[in-house]
Amino acid sequence: MSVNSLVMGRDPASLFQDWHSVAGLIDHTLLSPAATRTQVIALCAEAVRYGFYSVMVNPAYVTLAAAQVHGSPVKVGTVIGFPLGANLTVTKLAEAEAAAQNGAHDLDMVINVGALKSGARVLVQTEMRSLADLAHAHGAILKAIIETALLSQEEKILACALAVEAGVDFVKTSTGFAAAGATAADVALMRGVVGHHVGVKAAGGIRTVAQVAEMVDAGANRIGASASVAIVCELGAPADQ
Repeated sequence: MSVNSLVMGRDPASLFQDWHSVAGLIDHTLLSPAATRTQVIALCAEAVRYGFYSVMVNPAYVTLAAAQVHGSPVKVGTVIGFPLGANLTVTKLAEAEAAAQNGAHDLDMVINVGALKSGARVLVQTEMRSLADLAHAHGAILKAIIETALLSQEEKILACALAVEAGVDFVKTSTGFAAAGATAADVALMRGVVGHHVGVKAAGGIRTVAQVAEMVDAGANRIGASASVAIVCELGAPADQ
């Protein structure tokens, strides 16, 4: 089934069993540099209420988020080397170590995009492997954000291939801070490269059920969204009180 036939030919909601099944795919996200403690607490309450897979917060809020979702199935995720990916590997490793110790289960790391575009594939892959090893040692998972909006088709393929060889758990489309976010075409390309051994996370600009359905149809098995509550309410979830 093509993306167009899914979205244009029938109700996108028919792809999902119910709103709960969609909620379980979503990393409920708040990565604004101006995010406050109050907003993070509200984010966590929404995640617990609706059963989102995780909350995705900036590193400074990992400890707070972990305390807020404690006792629920909701995971805590954070970002590493965000949003540019141009940090030294040792810096990313230190950030990841602290995040994992503070309670983060999902580590979404921005790859060194400039190094990839410069042809430094060994550096890019070694960094991904080091971060994956660290995450796994803590019982966490690593998602490699490749920032598709900045890459050529060939670079997207290379980034995904290197990620698979490095042992990452997911490849992710976008930070949400570039000129464009997730597209179904990029998700399909990434899924084609990584096969079924690595997850694909679509993130950046996903605000409706139709967009979620498009990404899932293309091969995504995790969605990053800040409009998560609106998405599940579109499928019949009760509005937040």
